[in-house]
Amino acid sequence: MATSTSLTEQTNPGVFGGYQLGEAYDEMFRANGRPRPHYRALYSRLLSLPREELRRHKQEADLSFFNQGITFTVYGREEGTERIFPHDLLPRIIPNSEWERVERGLTQRITALNAFLKDIYHERKILKDGCIPGEIIYTCKHFRRQMRGVKVPRDVYVSVCGTDLIRLPDGSFVVLEDNLRVPSGVSYMLTSRKVMKQIFPLMFRKCGVRPIEHYSQALLSTLRSLAPEGRSNTTIVLLTPGVYNSAYFEHAYLARQMGIELVEGRDLVVHEDMVYMRTTSGLQRVDVIYRRVDDDFLDPLAFRPDSSLGAAGLFSAYRAGNVVLANAMGTGVADDKAIYAYVPKIIKYYLDQEPILNNVETLLMTDESARQHVCQNLQRYVVKAVGESGGYGMLIGPHSTAALREEFRARIEREPRNYIAQPTLNLSTAPCFVDNGRIEPRHVDLRPYVLFGEKVTIVPGGLTRVALQKGSLVVNSSQGGGSKDTWVLQS
Repeated sequence: MATSTSLTEQTNPGVFGGYQLGEAYDEMFRANGRPRPHYRALYSRLLSLPREELRRHKQEADLSFFNQGITFTVYGREEGTERIFPHDLLPRIIPNSEWERVERGLTQRITALNAFLKDIYHERKILKDGCIPGEIIYTCKHFRRQMRGVKVPRDVYVSVCGTDLIRLPDGSFVVLEDNLRVPSGVSYMLTSRKVMKQIFPLMFRKCGVRPIEHYSQALLSTLRSLAPEGRSNTTIVLLTPGVYNSAYFEHAYLARQMGIELVEGRDLVVHEDMVYMRTTSGLQRVDVIYRRVDDDFLDPLAFRPDSSLGAAGLFSAYRAGNVVLANAMGTGVADDKAIYAYVPKIIKYYLDQEPILNNVETLLMTDESARQHVCQNLQRYVVKAVGESGGYGMLIGPHSTAALREEFRARIEREPRNYIAQPTLNLSTAPCFVDNGRIEPRHVDLRPYVLFGEKVTIVPGGLTRVALQKGSLVVNSSQGGGSKDTWVLQS
């Protein structure tokens, strides 16, 4: 049974009346209900604000999001798909000393994963040495045999990565999963910061918050560094599936911020292994494509013949080295949730280092004893489909029904390679301003964004995702989650 402490027992609570501290690590408060040093300025400010003023600030933020069209799409909902992105008013604050360790850990991780991807598509040393079983690679649905032997510029397979971190009850950050195919959400990080600076301008100056506004230009520089050699006037485009994609707002936003063209597959044409963009003044050669389209849909001649989202012949041009794709095709093998379990070994193999950021304990359902144990104790585990994202294909054991557990038990037995299990973790909590006009704790994670080109660039912060429903552990926006601004302090 989880224990909890109410802040009403500890201090003059104000809007924090009834704030319950449980077993999870709380970002703002220590176990005794006192604010952590890096939160004291915000805590004092919140105590001095009347509830109505907080409500007004929340309305201002919501209106700003609405006017900017900051939306996302939820699939499979009858009441409509397009929604304003849910945003919490209160920032999540991280001291610089903690952030430095996160930066080092993420740099280590993306370096090792790029080395791993180069290896498995070329010499395959890690498989020959038995560090990872070849079967787990070749049965991964994101492994692309077409990429075997393909030269990737600068050996950079993953140039944009969003790694999900959670904080354990002891306060340490660990990696929950890697997102290496088409990581999303960075536009919400950037637009949230813009809105928060309008609402709390004095707090930004008082707290000394490190800036993140340079992300778009850092992304542009990273993409430019990958351009084919000999191209002086590099043309970069962002390839989107179109307006019906859940992240279309982000695609349009990033293209506008970088000053590049937003294109769909129908805007591209391939001729003699060169990619061109249709413009009002004729065809213009394209050098780098920041693609937000999954591998399967990029080229109907090489992958799915029914796809209209890519361009026929794109893979041939890519293989010839005449155009660069970021991220490279085939990177999804490294964010398969079963291969995630081997990342500590991957780091040790390629870098001869111990992981700076640990993994969450992960059980592979291809292991018979692990599978039997999990199937007998599903109420204690989170079960995930290895290739899904967005909170889909997941069972949260403690919050599941007997019928749903039985359904997942059958799925696991039928396709063990498709599932992994992790213990149910108590994600850290952070204060949120909720509908009843009070501040209450909600579970959060953190998705920092890592850029890899000539150098590794990590903007100080990331997307803090929030499980807005009380008691929920699901932070995905598609499952009722939202976000909050993340402040990394200068000192």
